Amino acid sequence: MKLLMIDDDTGLCELLSEYLTAQGFEIQSVHDGEQGLKLAQANDYALILLDVMLPTLDGFEVLKQLRQTKLTPVIMLTAKGEDFDRIFGLELGADDYIPKPFNHRELLARVKAITRRIEHINSLNVATTSKLLVNGITVNLAAREASIDGSTLTLTGTEYEILTLLCKNAGEVVSKEQISEEVLGRRLASFDRSIDMHVSNIRKKIAEHIPGERIKTMRGTGYVFIQGE
Repeated sequence: MKLLMIDDDTGLCELLSEYLTAQGFEIQSVHDGEQGLKLAQANDYALILLDVMLPTLDGFEVLKQLRQTKLTPVIMLTAKGEDFDRIFGLELGADDYIPKPFNHRELLARVKAITRRIEHINSLNVATTSKLLVNGITVNLAAREASIDGSTLTLTGTEYEILTLLCKNAGEVVSKEQISEEVLGRRLASFDRSIDMHVSNIRKKIAEHIPGERIKTMRGTGYVFIQGE
């Protein structure tokens, strides 16, 4: 699988390229936001590692413009302790984030969680027509799309996975721990708001097409997808 790394730290790019290449990935590195955006728009990468602080265009602007045309999975590389960076990146459609400095093995685990999902998608039988219809929302499991009255919801891969998990368990509480482990491929860390932000994005996208609450927050527990009448 081919990954794109957009980071102006050339030393870090060299180290990670060597490490991830040894793990079977093909890595292309670029060191400014404008060039990174052009490559991301012109090519189909399995995943993009995107730093926040970049010359020419910062990581937020790169992600914002990329999401206008592509849903390529993105892991944001943020400064340690910068909650705003993490929250804003998730609001713009990042799939996950990891604060610098990070352990290479932790980054690899995040990368593999997303690429495993891609491999699973590619292994699915395209003839499969299984669908979920819950409270006005249709989830096409074969096409990996969700729609309302024929209008497709523009969901990132992570948002789609969370919505699908909630719909499969409609009427039941799905804990944040379960979502984190099944969708992000990692245990939920203390004070980790990534699940909250992904669910918030899903709610906003649903609200653009249909009124009424679909996903209810169960304080201190998780979420319930409301089945409807």
